[in-house]
Amino acid sequence: MPLNFGDPLREYRSVRSGVGILDLCDRGLLRFEGPDRVSYLQGMVSNDLKSLSPGQGVYAAILDIQGKVLADTRIFSASDYFLLDLREPLKDKIVSHLNRYLIADEVEIADLTGEYGIVSLQGGKAGPSVKELFPHDQIPEKELDHCALEPGGAELRLIRCSHTGEEGYDLLLRVKDLESVVADIERVGKAFSLDWVGLEAQDILRIEAGIPVYGVDIDDGTLLLETGLDRLVSFQKGCYLGQEVVERIRSRGHVNKRLSGLILTGDQVASAGDGIRAGDSDIGRVTSSVLSPALQRPVAFGYLHRDYLQPGTLVSIIHDGQIIPAEVAALPFIKRQSR
Repeated sequence: MPLNFGDPLREYRSVRSGVGILDLCDRGLLRFEGPDRVSYLQGMVSNDLKSLSPGQGVYAAILDIQGKVLADTRIFSASDYFLLDLREPLKDKIVSHLNRYLIADEVEIADLTGEYGIVSLQGGKAGPSVKELFPHDQIPEKELDHCALEPGGAELRLIRCSHTGEEGYDLLLRVKDLESVVADIERVGKAFSLDWVGLEAQDILRIEAGIPVYGVDIDDGTLLLETGLDRLVSFQKGCYLGQEVVERIRSRGHVNKRLSGLILTGDQVASAGDGIRAGDSDIGRVTSSVLSPALQRPVAFGYLHRDYLQPGTLVSIIHDGQIIPAEVAALPFIKRQSR
């Protein structure tokens, strides 16, 4: 995936003030069919699937028996199947994990990775761009709502989803149709100053928006409730793998550490693994850090001990032997309505 398309700051601004296009073809896609698909997946993921109607979706996590996160996913409900979307490097691990618990259930898991790709329109002008692309179709209004479209005969699923804190739409389509559909997007996007957005700008956008990513800010040693991603879990649904640990933590009232935001003093960004201290105490570690154009300050994600999570708490980050003063901040760092 390209780090940038010439100017990461220009790409960042295209999303914050207009519309950007993201290549998300590095995603894995699994389809679940069969009469037991609802009950089976309901017991394997942290969020509630039984309440979904066709055309709706949820964020969820797949946990091990200790309540630790094996993957974060998006799950989309259709009339006779579910689609599960996740980072492609996690796919083989997750397929193996799911098959381990697929015993007597009538469920077929199909790996569609490589057959389908995703491009995403993100930004304040993403909505007008999508309406121009599909003028005669109903556009999904709620996060992770989705619908099937057939522009020019292409098989396409339009998903309402923000990866940046801005309005966003994913276009899930067959790889063979990508070139023609992207050509249409670029043609329509000229009127909205559409720009391609590389990984560097994507990283800034998602960190400002308070969105952690698996493999960087979350791994298989992370407890679900340590991530702060409460949208991934339902506390009302029935049993699922790892639920006992999740419920035990919830009844206790806290985790020992939690992902938090940090606003740094100066212009030096931190590095993943940098220690976080309060006085003489080690209280956590940095996972991600970028220079925020919106705040004109370096910002970071870090796991902090529960006693230091209050926004405004002053801490220090140890970077290459130097001390960077920092302040604990609530996530997200910026909100759409405040800009």
